[in-house]
Amino acid sequence: MQPNMQPNIQPNIQSNMQPNMQPNMQPSMQSNMQPNMQPNIQSMHSNIQPHTQQKPLVVYPVDPCVVEALKSLKGQCVLLETTRGKIEGIVCEVKPDHVILQSRGKNFYVRIAEIVWIMPE
Repeated sequence: MQPNMQPNIQPNIQSNMQPNMQPNMQPSMQSNMQPNMQPNIQSMHSNIQPHTQQKPLVVYPVDPCVVEALKSLKGQCVLLETTRGKIEGIVCEVKPDHVILQSRGKNFYVRIAEIVWIMPE
């Protein structure tokens, strides 16, 4: 080989493609395209804005059935099973995302999402 000549090492990408088929596209995507028409990548990603920071969306899991059950037990002693263990106390306050139990003279704030079951005493 001569010093200034480079070998022709281009792979044959289109050997497995059907006629008029664009690379990296499925045949079903090709059926609606006219000849010599390129896909519009810009419109496919028009809602993505590079280099922008968005505030995280805070989601509070709300279980309305559990909230209603706890509201009906307000002022009563209950036993709650949570993902961390059991806690017994008097239901003082019920909010959409947590319940306040009074036990041994202290208030315990239990997230509704962590409650497995409730048993009235």
